[in-house]
Amino acid sequence: MIQKLRDYDFTLIITPILLAGFGIVMIYSASMVTAVIEGHESTHYLVRQLIWFGLGMAGFIFCSIFPYNYYQKLMKFIILGVVLLLIAVLLFGNSVNNAKSWFQIGPMSMQPAEFAKLGLIMYLASVYSKKQAYINEFSKGVLPPLVLTAIILGLIVLQPDIGTASIIFLIACSVIFSSGIRLKHLSLLIGIGVGLALLVVPYMITDERLSRFTGAYQPFATPDSDGYQLIQSYLAIGVGGLTGEGLGQSVQKLGYLMEAHTDFIMAIVAEELGFLGVLIVIGMLAIIVLRGIFIARKCNDSFGSLLAIGISSMVGIQTFINLGAISGLLPITGVPLPFVSYGGSSLLIMLISMGILNNIAMAVKRQESNAVEMKPNNNSNTINYNRGGKIWQN
Repeated sequence: MIQKLRDYDFTLIITPILLAGFGIVMIYSASMVTAVIEGHESTHYLVRQLIWFGLGMAGFIFCSIFPYNYYQKLMKFIILGVVLLLIAVLLFGNSVNNAKSWFQIGPMSMQPAEFAKLGLIMYLASVYSKKQAYINEFSKGVLPPLVLTAIILGLIVLQPDIGTASIIFLIACSVIFSSGIRLKHLSLLIGIGVGLALLVVPYMITDERLSRFTGAYQPFATPDSDGYQLIQSYLAIGVGGLTGEGLGQSVQKLGYLMEAHTDFIMAIVAEELGFLGVLIVIGMLAIIVLRGIFIARKCNDSFGSLLAIGISSMVGIQTFINLGAISGLLPITGVPLPFVSYGGSSLLIMLISMGILNNIAMAVKRQESNAVEMKPNNNSNTINYNRGGKIWQN
């Protein structure tokens, strides 16, 4: 029992739970006025996030226990489920902000593209781990999995959800790069991706999407329209200073900053808790990403290693894009901040991913423990092996 407890990676247990708990507090602070304006109880968004948190914790516990290598055996069902969900949402989904990206299930809503992130990470990690013997052969080792990747990206672009499609593309690039692909093949893939983007993007450009670039890079040129949201974000961040105005004391959440509890929740964190609050949140997210990369480097199993890289990349890339949007570094794309922003599907997938990452970390600890037990004894020619819980000598 003690040994089992030692196998758990408590960094990957405590940090995500603390972040999600902090997110729940901030969601209530940022959304209670919005909820009342919309005709709901002040706890409307809080209750829904708590329900998703409960589901996420159940997924976290299960995935921490369930051996990660079993996902390879279930891969056909996982990836088929992802594709069917993405097709179904195009046919039967609800439109939110001009994007058909959601299923409405009673009072709750679900976003299949969030599940596609983790499903594609599993798929790419599984396929490329099996192709290590010929990963340097482009047509045989690199290209085949990209066909399905392109289909998934295409289905998400059709919703359209450019922000999520961009995240998935970058995650896929990180997994493919980490698989050992040659740089010339990676350059070829990037060239193909850019070429396809140049062909597709002109057909998807609308005045609304162009306004996001105007709002991001020239917000003060259109302060009452395209630049309004970013200017309000700047005000929230600037007012917060070092220590903030105090929890619950935000002014921008009183109808000035739209989506304060979702994409722009970090602006409210900055206003209420200041630079120190922002630094703590970013620091905790960085701990998760760096811990995931460390586990990937330590894992001897290529599937586990690539899976850890993909999950770490998902958290890191999504964090960068969200913070880039609230600071004007990137256009606003509607990407939530991992663990903290309001959004049930995002929180569920993040907690499940942390469960999987924790399971990989446990396997790494057992791997290191077995390696220590098999080291030769310096005082004799005996080698100890751990078999069935007993120490055998040879």
